[in-house]
Order: sequence, then C-alpha cells, then structure tokens
Amino acid sequence: MRLASKKNNTRDGILVFVSADLTRVGNVGNDIPTMQFALDHWDRLDIELQKRYQKFNNSNNENTEIFLANQLSAPLPRAYQWLDGSAYVHHVELARKSRGATMPESFWVEPLMYQGASDTFLGPEDNFVLVDKSYGLDFESEIGVIINDVPLGVSEQDALKHICLIVLLNDWSYRELVPAELQKGFGFVNSKPSTSFAPVAVVPSDLGDLWKDGKLHLAVESKVNGIKIGDPLASVDMVFNFGKLISHAAKTRSLCAGTIIGSGTVSNRDIKRGSSCLLEKRMLEVIEFGKAITDYLKIGDLVTIEVFGKNHESVFGKIKQEVVGVAIK
Repeated sequence: MRLASKKNNTRDGILVFVSADLTRVGNVGNDIPTMQFALDHWDRLDIELQKRYQKFNNSNNENTEIFLANQLSAPLPRAYQWLDGSAYVHHVELARKSRGATMPESFWVEPLMYQGASDTFLGPEDNFVLVDKSYGLDFESEIGVIINDVPLGVSEQDALKHICLIVLLNDWSYRELVPAELQKGFGFVNSKPSTSFAPVAVVPSDLGDLWKDGKLHLAVESKVNGIKIGDPLASVDMVFNFGKLISHAAKTRSLCAGTIIGSGTVSNRDIKRGSSCLLEKRMLEVIEFGKAITDYLKIGDLVTIEVFGKNHESVFGKIKQEVVGVAIK
C-alpha cells in the first residue's frame, strides 16, 4: 500500500492512495480524511485501508487521477514530532572532523538524535528558499519511518512493530551555522530549515525482502543539477537500525502516533558509492586533495533524490527541488 497527501486549501491535505507504478492517485475516503487521522487509528484502520487499496488498484482508472508530484505535499504534511538519528556513524565521524571535533567512542554504542522542526515540511517539488548563500546550504538524503503510538521503554524488537510507513526525505542543513549553534549546547534551530519529503509513503509489507531487520535494502541516489553525488546502500554501514532508533527515542517517554524517525544521512565506507550530502563529499576531497573543491548549494541549483527498486522502478517517487532566492516584497 502506498499513501500520499494531496494539497488542498488546508494544512493537512487529503489522504490519497498511489498506485504501485506511481501513475495514479485516488481518494481514500471522507471517513479517513488525512494521514494523521489514519495514523491515530492505525490499529483499527490498517486492514480496511488495505482492502480499499486493493479495490483502488483494480479500479481500471475509474475515479482516479494522474499522479502529479507537484500536487502532493509531504506524506505527513506536518507532524507532532520529528526526530532525526545518526544511524550511519561513519558520516557522523566525517561531519565532526569537518568542524575540528573528535568523536567519542560512545557514538558507536548509542545513537545521536535531535528533535527538529516539524510544523512546515516541504513537498517533493516545493522550491527551497535560500536565505543566505554564506550559510552553506546542503542536502542530506535519508530514510525515515512514520510510527503509531509507541509505549515508554519499548524494546528494539517490539519497536519495529510500530512502524506504519517508510519515507524518503531530505534533511536540509545550513552547514556554516552548525558549529556556533552546537557550541551553545542546546542543539539545532537556525541551521536546520524545513525538511523535504518524497511524495509517497510505503507500508513495510509492500517492500518484501527489501525491508528486513529494520533496514531498507536499497540504494539512495542523490544528484545536483543532474550530476550524481552518490548512491550509497541504505542497509550497509547502518550501525543502528530503526528498532534501535525508535527504542532510543522512547527511553524516557512514550511517542505519539505520527512521529517521524529519521536514519540520518545515508553513508557507506565504500567511497565508490559516493555521498548523500555535500559535506561528506567535501571531506573526502580534503582527504584526497588536501582541500574541499565542491561548493555548497546556490540559487538555481536543482537537487533530486530517489530510491529505485529491483526493476529500477521509483519506490517513493522523486524529491525534485530548485533552490530559489528570497522573494523581494
């Protein structure tokens, strides 16, 4: 089952089905109006949603519309909570090196996690407004999961049972604002603008053996202006699976339905796979050439992020966003 949220004149949009080949969309029903409503009642509605989805797929285009990514918002347009982890510790190590910070051994045992802004997510083709080029705009390609209600102290194994949907996202970062913010000791605010999402959320069962052990076993491809930056494998070098990330988040509190947990930037030690952000690419350039060659993003740049299945079909649809300037009023 593939779900999305179609834009309308409300903040939360309308919940729609998306065909397996990402060519058609159809309304789920007025009684299940939004993604958040579905998540709030997931245990009760899961089977009913699956039945309706099967009927939608067999509808022969009746009462359906053409899939247009620019008419869709993030699958969950706004969330009660957005928590981003650090499953790919190799990336964390490179990122800390870039700002002259050492990495404690504990980072290999317990994940880093920050709580980001979740009130203004961007859709798959929404423009990204660059506030100031000197801030060092970067993309970060990640996998995420959307969960239902998770109890306090949930185990890593039981945590996996609470994953309702899998998503693809871009955790935009202003790299030059990060060091000063972290030195204050309170974490990210200005250095983390609104996160973007691919249009389609997928239930784990639809992915078969491509989703196992709390990991997505596919590559994440990132491009800037059509040039591939990397396509690392999401399952390789993922030190903490989603069971661990959810369990960590629920260590001292329960989690509300509609919470989104991110994997952190997908990263492989095999440099032939490239990178899922420009910071990591720059760090690898420093190691090889003694200096960073790649610039951060500027106005006019186009960022695309996509995951392809076994037959090169798009799994979540594409994130395709142009970096634009601030509108002059």
